[in-house]
Amino acid sequence: MQSQISNISVYQPENRLTNQMLLDEFPGLKVRELTRLTGVYSRAVTAENETSVDMAVQAAGQLFAKNGVEKSSIDFIIFCSAGGDYITPASACVLQDKLGLSHKCGAFDINQGCTGYIYGLGLADSLIKAGNASKILLLTSEAITKTIHPKDRANRAIFGDAATASVIEVSTGVSKMGRFVFGTDGSRFDQIIIKHGRERFPLPQFAEADFLDEYGNVRNHASFYMNGSEVFNFSVAKAPVLVNTLLEQSGLVLDDIKLFVFHQANRIILETIGRKLKIPEEKIIIELEKTGNTVSSTIPIALQKAVETGRCHRGDKILLAGFGVGFSWGGTVLSF
Repeated sequence: MQSQISNISVYQPENRLTNQMLLDEFPGLKVRELTRLTGVYSRAVTAENETSVDMAVQAAGQLFAKNGVEKSSIDFIIFCSAGGDYITPASACVLQDKLGLSHKCGAFDINQGCTGYIYGLGLADSLIKAGNASKILLLTSEAITKTIHPKDRANRAIFGDAATASVIEVSTGVSKMGRFVFGTDGSRFDQIIIKHGRERFPLPQFAEADFLDEYGNVRNHASFYMNGSEVFNFSVAKAPVLVNTLLEQSGLVLDDIKLFVFHQANRIILETIGRKLKIPEEKIIIELEKTGNTVSSTIPIALQKAVETGRCHRGDKILLAGFGVGFSWGGTVLSF
């Protein structure tokens, strides 16, 4: 039994943070250089009381309304986020009720960051192939800006908030999921991290004192941290290996792929991966200008945009690849 991605919907909060607004806040910020490296001009930011669960509700609502998906047909929810309303219960359970889905619907959360959409697809594909589900709602939602220190100008210039909703169901035609490749190098887990707030370093036991990092960004250990240079080195080294492995196991060559949809980390990483693999520019999606890096939501946002603009059609071979938090990586080649 094969599975396919049937629908994708995207939600971005109404509040926006532009590069000009960042420059007004940080007069010494090198906006032109940053924009060239990141590819980001503006990004959506959640309202004060808006959570990742709230955004997921909006994305799912759009999917049901615009695509005619019947709520009663959903028999599983996978919610991918580093956030959520509570430590327990799982936010997927909260979402089952908020969305008015059947009590026969399975539900669980995953926290897998930049590779989260790939992991979600892989889990959904496995559930369908095992006969345990037939139509799955995969939700990605990241309110990452809530975790970034307000004086951390570097990360505020990169990241944005967004949610997506995808329907994964039994394939009915040319669309189908391929085999997946996954990998992990947990020795570098601390290169993208929010260190304090769980069992290892619970709050408020540890005082959260601000400090300057080596680049002059204000941080504390309860806020988001990313070692940009380490993430760059990891991404541009691992992504080409991942792509070549996916092509080899699929019996394909570069020319067989219509589009490469990578995790939208930043423009310079995507351009460097493209050059290393000698992928023609027109085959790489770069969708960052108005979204920023939305973590687990970047791949479905880029894929939905490619469909919307006519860059891919049913039956096209698309290579999806994520890499980041963990350090983890994953990918698949699908006939969209």
